Amino acid sequence: MESYDFVLIIGYVFGFYMAWNIGANDVANSMASAVGAKAITIRQAVFIAGVLNILGATLIGSHVTNTIRKGIVSTQVLNDPHIALIGALSALLAAALWVSFATWKSLPVSTTHSIVGAMIGYGIMAGGFSVIHWGKLGAVVASWIISPVFSLVIAFGMLKLIVWLILSREDPLERAIRLSPYFIGTAAFMMVLSFLFKTPLGETLSLSNWSAAAVALVIAAPLGWGGMVLVRRFILPHAAAGDGTDGAEEIFRKIQVGTSCYVALAQGANDVANAIGPLAVIYFLVKTGTVGSQVPVPLFLLLFGGVGIACGIGMAGYRVMDTLGRRITTLSNTRGFSVDFAAATTVLIASKIGLPVSTTHAAVGGVMGVGLARGLEAVDFSIIFRIMIYWVLTVPAAAVTSMVLFKIIEAIL
Repeated sequence: MESYDFVLIIGYVFGFYMAWNIGANDVANSMASAVGAKAITIRQAVFIAGVLNILGATLIGSHVTNTIRKGIVSTQVLNDPHIALIGALSALLAAALWVSFATWKSLPVSTTHSIVGAMIGYGIMAGGFSVIHWGKLGAVVASWIISPVFSLVIAFGMLKLIVWLILSREDPLERAIRLSPYFIGTAAFMMVLSFLFKTPLGETLSLSNWSAAAVALVIAAPLGWGGMVLVRRFILPHAAAGDGTDGAEEIFRKIQVGTSCYVALAQGANDVANAIGPLAVIYFLVKTGTVGSQVPVPLFLLLFGGVGIACGIGMAGYRVMDTLGRRITTLSNTRGFSVDFAAATTVLIASKIGLPVSTTHAAVGGVMGVGLARGLEAVDFSIIFRIMIYWVLTVPAAAVTSMVLFKIIEAIL
């Protein structure tokens, strides 16, 4: 399809735009709680998340991607290369436009659900309603409830546990130091398990559940006790300057930076496919004229997507970070740690038992959970309502936009 080389250039533009939007909107999943709790500044968050997303996308991101995200649309729509090319372009731009609009409104939405909705619009235009697997779409709808509720419960429970074990005791600082190996170790255990189960790297290793748990335990145990040594040597002198509660919060401040970095690295590994998957389809259609149900993704495309995500983080990531980190409820370091832990745990557990989840939805649920742990008045439900409206609109809005763009691009090509 040599005559379509100019289409590949357009595909690069659309792909970079989608990656940019992923960075602008999804950075809040990893860094909003840390910024809201004042563990790090927005400038530090932008730099850290940008670097880790590039590393995650390039080093851990999938080198093979499904041409149809989440299997919601039948692969028969790929039979005609010309139609497949139009569909990939329209889906990529439609998803990017919706995420861009949500970011402009400073509201977090699922970039995965955006590309799913856009693919549905393309599928309807290319093959009719019969090519849509409506049952799988129902699973996406279910995730609007499953993800935030799971995370809300876990964050609520984790914060209550921290209050009971540490913050409500006579010497919170000493309690925090004594229990720090368990909190650090538990967080490290969930992070390692997530990388072994939830990333392309983990899929390549193909470890059994028990083998992965053993590997995670072997790594997490020394990290937990080593973390306590570092806390006593480097954090305790500063933490001891304040009262016991402030000192305990200072310890969790450092732990929270680690959990936020993990989420940013995993985000780059997992979410880059939302931009690079359709771009890889366009790339191979133009280069070879055909495409299968899966396509290899060259390393330069993963790097391209990672850089796009980093640019979005740097240029507009602060908008959604402010909403998730400050406007829903007031976050402290212990609350921020609870949010990160809940979001990561929700995504891990739900994915292992086959339930559909969104990291964005889990992060919002976690913030709600720590807010509700302090009472209903601690949560701004007007912001929550607006966020949920956008969640519901994501799939249909992206689908309709994709359908319109499909007709426009079809007329041009």
